[in-house]
Amino acid sequence: MPSELSAYVSDPTPGRGALRPARSWLHSDAPSLSLNGAWRFRLSPTASVAQDFAAEEFDDHGWESIPVPSHWVLEGDGAHGRPIYTNIQFPFPIDPPHVPDENPTGDYRRHFAVPADWSDAERIVLRFDGVESLFRVWVNGVDIGSAAGSRLAHEFDITPAVRPGDNVIAVRVHQWSAASYVEDQDQWWLPGIFRDVTLTARPAGGIEDVWLRTGFHDGRGRVEAEITAEGSAFPVTLRIPELGVEQVWETAADVTPVDAGEVEPWSAERPRLYDATVSTAAESIALRVGFRTVEIRGDRFLVNGRRVVFHGVNRHEAHPVRGRVFDEEHAREDLARMKRFNVNAIRTSHYPPHPRLLDLADELGFWVVLECDLETHGFEKLGWVGNPSDDPAWREAYLDRIRRTVERDKNHPSIVIWSLGNESGTGSNLAAMSAWVHARDAERPVHYEGDYTGEYTDVYSRMYASAAETERIGTAGTDTPLLNCTPAQSARQRAKPFLLCEYAHAMGNGPGALDQYEALVHEHPRLHGGFVWEWRDHGILTTAPDGSAYHAYGGDFGEVVHDGNFVMDGMLLSDDVPTPSLYEYKAVVQPVRFVFDGDKVAVTNLRHSADTSDLRFRWRVEHDGTPVDAGDLEVPVVAAGESGWVSLPPVPVAPEGETWLTIDAVLATAAPWAPQGHVVATVQSDRSPHIPVPAVRHRTGWRPDAGTLTLGAAEFVDGCLVNLAGRAVTGPRLELFRAPTDNDESPSDGVEESDASVPGVSNAELWRRDGLDRLTARRVSVERPHDRTDALRTLDKVSAANSALFVMVESVWSLEAGELELRVEIEPSRGWSTVWPRIGIRFDLPDGGAPVDGAEWFGLGPSESYPDSLRAARTGRFSSGIDDLSVDYARPQETGHRSGLRRLTLTSTGTEVFRLEALPDTHGRRPGFTLSRHTPQELARAGHPYELPASTTSRLTIDAAQHGLGSRSCGPDVWPEFALRPEARTIRLRITAG
Repeated sequence: MPSELSAYVSDPTPGRGALRPARSWLHSDAPSLSLNGAWRFRLSPTASVAQDFAAEEFDDHGWESIPVPSHWVLEGDGAHGRPIYTNIQFPFPIDPPHVPDENPTGDYRRHFAVPADWSDAERIVLRFDGVESLFRVWVNGVDIGSAAGSRLAHEFDITPAVRPGDNVIAVRVHQWSAASYVEDQDQWWLPGIFRDVTLTARPAGGIEDVWLRTGFHDGRGRVEAEITAEGSAFPVTLRIPELGVEQVWETAADVTPVDAGEVEPWSAERPRLYDATVSTAAESIALRVGFRTVEIRGDRFLVNGRRVVFHGVNRHEAHPVRGRVFDEEHAREDLARMKRFNVNAIRTSHYPPHPRLLDLADELGFWVVLECDLETHGFEKLGWVGNPSDDPAWREAYLDRIRRTVERDKNHPSIVIWSLGNESGTGSNLAAMSAWVHARDAERPVHYEGDYTGEYTDVYSRMYASAAETERIGTAGTDTPLLNCTPAQSARQRAKPFLLCEYAHAMGNGPGALDQYEALVHEHPRLHGGFVWEWRDHGILTTAPDGSAYHAYGGDFGEVVHDGNFVMDGMLLSDDVPTPSLYEYKAVVQPVRFVFDGDKVAVTNLRHSADTSDLRFRWRVEHDGTPVDAGDLEVPVVAAGESGWVSLPPVPVAPEGETWLTIDAVLATAAPWAPQGHVVATVQSDRSPHIPVPAVRHRTGWRPDAGTLTLGAAEFVDGCLVNLAGRAVTGPRLELFRAPTDNDESPSDGVEESDASVPGVSNAELWRRDGLDRLTARRVSVERPHDRTDALRTLDKVSAANSALFVMVESVWSLEAGELELRVEIEPSRGWSTVWPRIGIRFDLPDGGAPVDGAEWFGLGPSESYPDSLRAARTGRFSSGIDDLSVDYARPQETGHRSGLRRLTLTSTGTEVFRLEALPDTHGRRPGFTLSRHTPQELARAGHPYELPASTTSRLTIDAAQHGLGSRSCGPDVWPEFALRPEARTIRLRITAG
């Protein structure tokens, strides 16, 4: 590679020629021209490709066509390279600031016409809103400049190079550059021009930049304007018509604060915006103003004087087809979906999003932590040696990134905190960034999680702290040192507001224990909530060898190094389907809390500032899941932070069944993000009388007796069940294995883990070590009662090859008052040292011409539930097809468990097959069920859904217990209360033919 080119690609400075200072993304009436669309494109394997492509006369007819914006690796069916996913790895040698000669380089060209009426423009500016990672620009063969900072805007003055009529723009984009070392975010590497390219005609006497800083105090609004314009542009006029504001500033010296009078404040709950314009004779800029004041008072983070609790998510820009290319319709629906699931905050991990997204956040209402385009995570494996964060050679690059971040988005009321970046160690460059932000914007605090000791940030932030550690952080009066802090540093950090910038890693089936974190927020005011990692999976839609479509993750494109399916860690699947974890999150953080006391209920409004006037409260009563009565609950308007007691209606109680009272808080009228009647919060109260459980009838006089036997709907041969309700069946067999979740597969770090965990070893590895995935049974005995034909008892010893550990399983089939009952006693031997994934029994139901393809049940639903993820589940009657009972996680794993089962009916093409009643054990514990087309072992062997074998057999598993979910893939293990230790359990079922 030529030395000049090598120096250019490896230069850590942010480029040359781009306009500085950066400015806001503004809605101006100045003429503009989008250069989005079809460009000519050539991809070269190295950066040393010839430079002549920028010349006007260059013939590019042999080139391909590519859309802009786009990522070239997602265009051309793999002909332009492939995506690469890494989390904490660099996909090139760590040799900062150098990158390999094998550096895919994309050359772009297109013609554009400058409108004739632009001849009066003072300047013509070319703007790029996002290019990954380093690019250089020519116009009509003139070298304009270069820039780095993939998710940042760069503008160039191209006035000397353009002419009326036809012009040629050429852009060279290098996939790797020095900038790649500071853009090691947990995401796909996707090169190309992926955001808008725009020409604007800057008028003489126009406005270069505007910043309307607003405040709200005692019901009145304040506007402090910062106008960047030549003196000849004045006078400048600010208008806010709805407030009657029309302020004219004759000179720059006249620009003083404006009292906007009585206003409605902006908040994430009531995002009140006022249309404003800032105008000169030559240009008018439209803005939407939200009045709010951000402050830190002691250890409280306040907006408009009230404490904020962030019920937030980390949001990457990700789409399964377009990658990070912005689609406003999709983004608006994404944010509306967040609102419907009670999400009120977004951390823009780990870069500024497309600027239009922040307009939507202002409009729909979110607290936003706006993060700079910065992460150097790959240096962690080197002990942070060589990390640019403390290298003076990189300082200007760091400062340029934070300047462009703040300047572009400073007008948005939704942004309440600036974040310097993510997982970049610490150092003087980060401190310099913070100092610049504090000087530029004194109101909004500065966040950076890696500043553990609080040297240069305003809020204390951590990621993946356990609930116990979070409680220690929030508890007043404690002097326990914090992580990586001396006692003095700990005291300083505890004097600040605390937030979890990442927690509850939502990878695969999980996380569990969300409610533990939420409870702490209400107990300790220093704790201000946090941001779940993360909002959505990043799967890329591609085609499997068998031709089926699937969502690919790391390694599916032949990457040399990758981080596997760690990119599939969202509460929303890649195809926009909410996972059960999102329903759990909605229930845990719901903004209305209910507490029952006899014939009254306390209604508490947990919102920041909105009262409950937008809500209507509905109640209903169900007997064994069947509705019997309903109505509206008269609830007075409850102010934010207040509670009110309400009398309940008379509840008709079923004498021999379960009675459940449900209250829903719903939207009284439609909102921009949800229809009228959308459920915001819900609660249930069990009003059932005590219902005795039929006692177990213990038989005596058992004697060995095999042969054939019919008991009610069941037929047996030599003690083995062969037919049930007229269908072939095998089982019940002991099932202790579940297809490991991503949390199950994650090694323990030994910190605040279950007492059954082994540091550095995953639970799944221990389960496989103990043979739980390959259990075999030895029948010890088959017996019937002496002189009776109404019962059958089998005893099995279940164990695995090369193991002396075992489980004894006693199964008793009997006729009780004409009903078929199955009672299974499960008792482990001594010596089991780790948690178990489940304790259950499995029935296999072959097709037989009409497969078991659906279920109707009375129990917890409608979605799946686990011991530490039950808040979204309610007791009722539900039905589902077999395929909808499972979640199509990108990597197949445990899914579909429904807890608290009372009754279950299996169906085949809508016809009942058999009914099953689940009786509680002597401790009152109810089993759960899973109905699937595949065994846990088949699920565990598949890396993708398309790898699952075709199945003609349905699998019904009845679980006496399941292990919790936890967040161990990146965070704490299952809390001990929800860890399943080997123990004796009973499953008791009544079975009736359909």
